[in-house]
Amino acid sequence: MIKRDYNSYTVGQIVAGNFTASQIFARYRIDFCCHGNVPFIRACQNSNVKPENVAKELDELQDRSAGGTYDFVSWPLDLLLDYVQKIHHRGIRINGPQIAELLDKVVLAHAEKHSELLQVQKLFHDSLNDLLSHLLKEEDVLFPYLYDLFNASASGTKIERFHCDTIQYPIHVMELEHSGEGERYEIISKLTNGFTAPEDACASYRLVLLQLKQFEAALHEHIHLENNIIFPRALQLENELVM
Repeated sequence: MIKRDYNSYTVGQIVAGNFTASQIFARYRIDFCCHGNVPFIRACQNSNVKPENVAKELDELQDRSAGGTYDFVSWPLDLLLDYVQKIHHRGIRINGPQIAELLDKVVLAHAEKHSELLQVQKLFHDSLNDLLSHLLKEEDVLFPYLYDLFNASASGTKIERFHCDTIQYPIHVMELEHSGEGERYEIISKLTNGFTAPEDACASYRLVLLQLKQFEAALHEHIHLENNIIFPRALQLENELVM
């Protein structure tokens, strides 16, 4: 087994190198997406887990085949933007309302005995509303310029400044909104005991918790790709190419 010195990496860098590591971090509730810039040691301490235990699992992961995972770091910027929009943005717009509809039915049937569902319902509806607004800001304002940066880089040309001088400002806003969503789903996870159905849960109750867990996992990948790969790369291109 080749051991890696994880202490010199942030959790975002570790996941960027092998996205399967996200499964280990998710199990320990280590935030690799919204706070991907946190050093490995500190992230483990924040989640009250021993760094050596997490490192051991990461080393074992490196020894196993990473087949079936995407090497996002090697992807060009335009492909990353396409993937985020066609997989994650589209997924939120399709899956979000369906989950909300089922959650409303489950709340109606079970909230009298499981009052925490009322808070879960409000958190998810608020999240969906905020996410839909967030997606539009990315698609209408930020991403078109990121495509322009990629095209300028590919053609070896310079590019005019972003309309508000630099993409640092909208990226900062996007990252703040990402952090808000990360905190929101952390609360949902705690309210549902890690998306675990109670013994008296019906099939719909169990299904909606599974869907919420999958929605959170997809959101983590979505935020990770933007915070830890797309945004840093775009800022570097802006620094190199803007006239």
